[in-house]
Amino acid sequence: MNIRKILGAISLALLVALCFTTLSSKALAQSSDVTQADKPTGKDDETNLDTQLYLIVATNQDVADARLPASLDRVIKELRVSLPFKNYRLAATLVNRVKNEGRLDLRWIGGAFAAPVGSASQVTPSFSEFKVGVVKLVRNSEGQPMVQMTRFSYGARIPIQTGTAIASNGSGFPSINYESTGLNTDISMREGVAVVVGTLNAGPSGDAIILVVSAKRTQQ
Repeated sequence: MNIRKILGAISLALLVALCFTTLSSKALAQSSDVTQADKPTGKDDETNLDTQLYLIVATNQDVADARLPASLDRVIKELRVSLPFKNYRLAATLVNRVKNEGRLDLRWIGGAFAAPVGSASQVTPSFSEFKVGVVKLVRNSEGQPMVQMTRFSYGARIPIQTGTAIASNGSGFPSINYESTGLNTDISMREGVAVVVGTLNAGPSGDAIILVVSAKRTQQ
């Protein structure tokens, strides 16, 4: 084999190697681009949700102000069919913002009842607590947006008049005991649709506390 053939073979081998290296580099770059495109940008991590918790009192007594938000019309219509109460009133509305996959924890003085059930006194408060372990946007089997609330918890300590205590001077004053009531569950709901979470007995008056919740993504 002469020198020209040897040099020609070496040149051909170097050319093939150079082409292979170039093609491999392009393939790796494209693969890297696809991988980066498939990675989440973090935008969804900044999504916030507005949550609304409604405390509704169901009663057979007359209600001075029975006006309820239009967003609760469907819920109230369903309640009138399923629960034997004459009237419903809105005791409280709690509006909060929570980050997607975040938690919510509220405690406050007051609740569905501002005074002891069955008592004329207006000075004994109730104590309430509302917690959600995780609020998360998900999709159901049909691809519809849903809001999942894990470890949903509502609790209240309600003052109940159990009798009348007599002081040494002969005067009487109400004897009050605090009774605890609450609910713990995991729920999912359609985004932006109010749903009934549960009903709690409110004591000897026969009234009930109805928990209604809704959540949707914030607009800004």
